Amino acid sequence: MAANELKLEPRLKAIVEQEYPRFSDAEYARRHKRLAGVMETAGVDHLLVVTNNRAGNATQWVTGWPGTVEAYTIFKPGVKMTMYMEWYNHLPLSKKIARDVDVHWGEHHGMARTIAELKRRGAKRVGIMGPLVVSKYRELEEHFQMVGLDTEYVRLRMIKSEEEIDWLRIGAALTDLGLAALLRETKPGLTERELGNIVERAYVGHGGTTMIHYIGRTSMAKPHIFVPPQHPSPRTVEKGDVVFCELSAFWWDYAGQVLRTFTVDAEPTPLYRDLYATAEAAFDAVTKVVRHGATMQEIIDAAGVIENNGFTVCDDLMHGFGGGYFPPILGAKSRPAGPLPKLTLEENMTVVVQPNVIMREQSAGVQVGELIRVTKTGFERLHRAERGLFRVGLAA
Repeated sequence: MAANELKLEPRLKAIVEQEYPRFSDAEYARRHKRLAGVMETAGVDHLLVVTNNRAGNATQWVTGWPGTVEAYTIFKPGVKMTMYMEWYNHLPLSKKIARDVDVHWGEHHGMARTIAELKRRGAKRVGIMGPLVVSKYRELEEHFQMVGLDTEYVRLRMIKSEEEIDWLRIGAALTDLGLAALLRETKPGLTERELGNIVERAYVGHGGTTMIHYIGRTSMAKPHIFVPPQHPSPRTVEKGDVVFCELSAFWWDYAGQVLRTFTVDAEPTPLYRDLYATAEAAFDAVTKVVRHGATMQEIIDAAGVIENNGFTVCDDLMHGFGGGYFPPILGAKSRPAGPLPKLTLEENMTVVVQPNVIMREQSAGVQVGELIRVTKTGFERLHRAERGLFRVGLAA
């Protein structure tokens, strides 16, 4: 247990020690004010915030309660929110956690109850944020003019408040625990599934939950994968393997993300040394240009060391993160992620820089990177995990 100790500064520790952590009243007021601005621009009189089958996190951002199978929250500035949610056994906790909301059981026809409430309020033009099946969207359209506002929601989440960044620091610390355990306990004979179990056991006891743990292992002499798989296999770790991972542990809706590569009971081969050195050089070059106002072309150009060394990438080079997978989503010169986004980095964006440098013929690869915060003049690390091409195992 001591090896998995969560070390946080006092203000962050106080957040973790709450029964059900909640942001300050001022933070929720900030969010609601921004929602009101979106509504005014869109010309809608009410906003419907949706969570469906646990998909869609706008409900949590607006109310503090993570939606379960189905939740419809009606928001209007200056009026107490109303929510219809499922299931009945989830009702007591949702009433306790949701802030400034009249929470009701949807009785398995929550959309009908939502429509009735909107009609009672005299709604005419309704904005919507979150996923909704077509049949229920059409039910709404029978009564109201509907305006999709998912793009605006993404924009609201791209720039983080100081409180949100603190929650991301906790997510990063939990993620670092998972990585530390993986480095400490990986050895020949363990399966990929067991490696995932090692990662989760490090942070679940501290209130963390799993977003992802993508862990790949392959022989350095005869590699069979070049990017960590999204599902573990029963393949076992062997001496002479390389392991590369992408880990994210949630603190509620705020996850860290760390990517690392290490070898098992063996020194890296020349190929893996070159792949890894290129990935580190790309990470350093990209983060060197990261700052408020940095352009997408500057970032792509900075990562040119990848192509200069004869390699390419599979995974995205950079993406926005923290409450979702957000713009800017960038590939590399040799593997674009579509047209370059027409935006610049802004202070308090949080992004993951993650050069997954691979062979052009897709035979071998490594992962390097982590979540960072964009500042006025550069960037701030949110993780404390060490960087380096580590060696682990029985003889490490």
